[in-house]
Parts: sequence; structure tokens; C-alpha cells
Amino acid sequence: MNSLLLNCDIGESFGAWTMGLDAEVMPYIDCANIACGFHASDPSVMRKTVALAVAHDVRIGAHTAYQDLVGFGRRSMDCTPQEVEDLMLYQIGALEGLCRSQGTHVSYVKPHGALYQDMMRKPATLRAVMSAVAKYNRHLPLMLMCTRDNSAAQALGDEFGLTLWFEAFADRAYDAAGFLVSRSQPGAVHHDSEVIVNQAVTLARGEALQTSDGSALYLNAQTLCVHGDNASSVAAVQRIRQAFDGLTQA
Repeated sequence: MNSLLLNCDIGESFGAWTMGLDAEVMPYIDCANIACGFHASDPSVMRKTVALAVAHDVRIGAHTAYQDLVGFGRRSMDCTPQEVEDLMLYQIGALEGLCRSQGTHVSYVKPHGALYQDMMRKPATLRAVMSAVAKYNRHLPLMLMCTRDNSAAQALGDEFGLTLWFEAFADRAYDAAGFLVSRSQPGAVHHDSEVIVNQAVTLARGEALQTSDGSALYLNAQTLCVHGDNASSVAAVQRIRQAFDGLTQA
């Protein structure tokens, strides 16, 4: 059985706009991926989200992104490797400052949205992301997508001396290569809580998922991404937590 840490994108509200049920989902997760102001959030939301994570003894991660509030960081940007490195360092540093003010620290880094997708498909972008994390603090784990073959990413991580946490998703469909099916495709996102919980348990047991073309996919992940966007999402996360606790005790 894989002992999977539950991570959740969180702290995505901005000004007068509220997104997600952060207080409701926080008790069930291990890692909080806190938005750092580029795709979502603002300084006050970041501070409050850090406080919430501290109250529940949840690890804090910098959820870095392209500077795209309107597009929620889901649109790719033609950034140079140096620009990617700069935006990574800027956002990690911002969250670290708010963490230090509350007696805590950033524990890991997870890029968001298009930046996450780009680093998995563009070696220069992944190198820039890893370079930024290594220059900031090489002891911070970097969270990235678990695919059918993680060897290339692991080799680059070893080059930078980084710990990598490979991540799987409970609510997304996979293609044959082990990448996420594009959100533009039908069936890319699972909405049925039963399907989400079953996929989470399958991953925790180290069993194969069925990909979009029907082939078997085994993922060697260390963490599982869940979401607290609405009440049904939170209920699914609660069920996943209960299922994982049951597997541990079995």
C-alpha cells in the first residue's frame, strides 16, 4: 500500500470574491497548497490561510503560478527560463514572509495550472522550476505530476539535489502516457464522489488505473491531490481520509 499524503489547492479567494471551502476541507488534508497571489489569493487571504493551516497542523506549500489572475493561472505564458525562475522565487518568498510572521515556514513547493503542465512537457521549464527551488532552499520537496515513467524528472531532481514528491489525482482521468486528460476533453474531470473515492483507494493500494484508451496505468506516487471547491468535494475528501485511515489500520 502507498501511504499517500493528501494535498489540496487552497487559499484561492481574492478581495471580495470567495473561492473554495478552506475551513471545511483543512481538517482532512496533510498538505495545503496555498496560492501566492499570481493566479489567485492576496496578502490577507494568504495570511488567513496560513493561520488556518497552522491551527490544523497541516504542512504549507507554495502554490506558484504564471501571473494570470483573470485566467486563474490555467493559460500558458511564453516565459523565458529566467522569468520562470524569478516568478517562482518571488512567490515562494512572499508566502515565506507570511509564514514566518506566524511562527511557521514553507514546507514544499507545488506549481499550479499551466506552469505545472508546462514543466511536465518542457524540459527547460522544469529545469527553471527546479533551479528556483534549489536556490531558495534545496531541502524543500518539489511536487510534480506522477506519470507512467518518472525517470527523467527524477534524474533532473537528483542533479539539483532535490526531493521530489510525485503526485496523483483522485478526480482526473489519465491518458496512456500517464498524463492528465485535457480539461477540454469530455470525461477529463470526475464529478461523481464514488468514482473519486474509488480512484483514490485504487492508487493507495498500488493498483492499476484504467486510462482513457483502456490500458492499465500504475502510478508510484507519494501524494494525492484532492479539492475542496464545494460541499460535495469536501465530503469526498472526508471519505478518502476515512478510507485511507481504514487501509492503514487493516
